[in-house]
Amino acid sequence: MTPVRIGIVGGGLAGIAAALSAVDAGADVTLVERRPTLGGLTSSIQHNGLSFDNGQHVFLRCCTAYRSFLDRIGATDEVYLQRRLDVPVLSPNGVRATISRNALPAPLHLAASLATYRHLSWPERVGLVRAAFALRCLDPADSSLDEVSFADWLVRHGQSERAIDRLWNLIALPTLNVSAQDASLALAVKVFRVGLLDRSDGADVGWSTVPLAKLHGSNALRALDASGVDTQVNATATSLERTSTGSFVIGGIAKPTTVDAVIAATSPRSLSTFGVPYGASIAEDLGESPIVNVHLVLDRRVTDLAMAAAIDSPIEYLFDRTQSSGVTSGQCLTISLSAADRYLGVGSPELVATFLEALRELIPAAREAQLVDSFVTRERAATFRASPGVGASRPAMTTEVPGLFLAGSWCDTGWPATMESAVLSGNQAASEALAYLSDSPLNEFLSKERIGM
Repeated sequence: MTPVRIGIVGGGLAGIAAALSAVDAGADVTLVERRPTLGGLTSSIQHNGLSFDNGQHVFLRCCTAYRSFLDRIGATDEVYLQRRLDVPVLSPNGVRATISRNALPAPLHLAASLATYRHLSWPERVGLVRAAFALRCLDPADSSLDEVSFADWLVRHGQSERAIDRLWNLIALPTLNVSAQDASLALAVKVFRVGLLDRSDGADVGWSTVPLAKLHGSNALRALDASGVDTQVNATATSLERTSTGSFVIGGIAKPTTVDAVIAATSPRSLSTFGVPYGASIAEDLGESPIVNVHLVLDRRVTDLAMAAAIDSPIEYLFDRTQSSGVTSGQCLTISLSAADRYLGVGSPELVATFLEALRELIPAAREAQLVDSFVTRERAATFRASPGVGASRPAMTTEVPGLFLAGSWCDTGWPATMESAVLSGNQAASEALAYLSDSPLNEFLSKERIGM
């Protein structure tokens, strides 16, 4: 029998994952991407011969779907994953603490780190343990939690403003892309339970050791090509027409393609192009939260830290990106700023000056270093806004249009807008599309679990 044909519009992580899941099940797959490269919001920009990622994307050991995705595209050797969680937390006054784990089972694996967390007083440290145990009892699938602010819950459980700023936000900001004050308790529970509290190794941090354009772009293209996916880049789909037989014609590309089902792995605002009239309202309800990265190239090495967080500083997180950027002399440090609304209207020269000074306050060795080059990247709509009530606005992967499915980190995966969420959505969208086409010889695939933690 002729394999079913599935068209995928969008070549970010969700679209790539959907394409690989579908082709692995035996479908004929066409993937259309308007940009010249794959990877979507995880990309790299060339500047003065160097490569700067558009955001410092990290993953956790508990991100099993994303890690399987890396295996599938042959990229596992191009990421680093901590053997054990270890995040240095720096302060301009020279005090240093760590968020780390030991070999004890969860949740005792964090006890020593919290007990010695020097950025908080002893009573505040004891309060952290009480709140962590209370958080572990909450179910992220409880829809009532989505109506509550994470910070409000923390305050009710004895957390001071200092504790929220100096510990809880260090985890909430990079994972939710909003502060605890603006975050949905349901999504915070998902992050803290799955990442930190349910298993001892869940929060071990990983990141790419190569430019994201290579990690997700080049590797994915090679994997797609090897699997027989018809991947069309620099191709903008401008229409989706239903035929009399129930199939779809993807228009606007060089060769209009007829498929049996379509997965729209695009931004919510693009959905109206593909017959989802409520796409604009989804986008408005989900909102947007930006990420800004300031890349500083110095004439010498100023720190041996691969990554660190900061308190009492405009710096939130910094990463050593010397190797991946292509810097051969000196050091490249990337400062990652989540929920960066306040920086969107600030010019690049001012941002560079502000964060170079902040770096020198935080790391004394940087005071003698000279700035060789700099670059600022901005993603205005990096993620949806993970605020209370957002859960009701996140759509399922199925739509009211038969044969049309959605994928993207903004879909209802239970996760915040992370790389894990993007891959999960793509896997499930492929499963739903194949179930819709279940009269094909792909029924065996339909019984397999394609989405998990």
